[in-house]
Amino acid sequence: MDPDLQQTLLSPWFLGLIGLCVGSFLNVVIYRLPVMMQRQWLSDCAEQLSIEDDLRQHATLDEAQARSLSTSAVPLREAVDRLPALTLVRPASRCPHCGHQLRWHENLPLIGWLRLRGRCASCQAPISARYPIVELLTGALFFGIAWRVGAQPAALLYCGFAAALVALAGIDWDTTLLPDSINQPLLWAGLVAAGAGWIPVALQDALIGAVAGYLSLWSIYWVFKLATGKEGMGYGDFKLLAALGAWLGWQMVLPVALSASLLGAVVGIALKLRGALREGRYVPFGPFLAGGGLATLLIGPAQVAVWLGLQAH
Repeated sequence: MDPDLQQTLLSPWFLGLIGLCVGSFLNVVIYRLPVMMQRQWLSDCAEQLSIEDDLRQHATLDEAQARSLSTSAVPLREAVDRLPALTLVRPASRCPHCGHQLRWHENLPLIGWLRLRGRCASCQAPISARYPIVELLTGALFFGIAWRVGAQPAALLYCGFAAALVALAGIDWDTTLLPDSINQPLLWAGLVAAGAGWIPVALQDALIGAVAGYLSLWSIYWVFKLATGKEGMGYGDFKLLAALGAWLGWQMVLPVALSASLLGAVVGIALKLRGALREGRYVPFGPFLAGGGLATLLIGPAQVAVWLGLQAH
């Protein structure tokens, strides 16, 4: 690629604009992917419940009970099958209140929301401010990554890394789910990028980081569960920290986990004091892990290592 063109395409301002557009798509991912997952789970449950032999063998139901439960699963399967198709690209974005399909200019990142003054053009129902916030956040992250990394192809890889973390954080905050469909490719992409020399993390450091990230939270999970009988976090958190370890190296696993724990505790206490955290609910850990990983990336792992005394000035 021509050096001047590369400087332009990988400049902070250009990647920042791309980030706004990516953020618009991430809003769709954050909303739709959990719905798609829930539909698939319902379909799988209905399919499993319809198999009488399995119900008798594995649920120890008698023939009449198995037949009754199998028959009752039929309406569920039919109802799920009747639902309109839903993917990340179809149908086009619509107002959830009146079904108005957004026109192209209403869907422009940030500008569309501002032109509409945060309300649907058809029914005037309010449009959540989170949509432009996600777009601005993604644009700012892409800008910051380009500023930190420079006009290098690695900037594109780190932008993809940041986009995945924004999506995971939003989904986890809404649903306490960290989808494997994002988590696992993120982990493998980090290992491949390190192995190919596309990012400044040695493959050995990335492998150790992935293992350390997973096993550290896995160990805490089981210690807490054995001590209290409760689950303090989900398996998705293990996988997310493993992915962060792969992208940032094993040296950054501890600072990411500690910063995430500290910030999560502060936010949890604040929500509790405000009465925004209902009894029996908990603050998901994924958004804070993602935030710790992004902060480490933007500050620079080398600088964080210096602060921790892991590397000389």
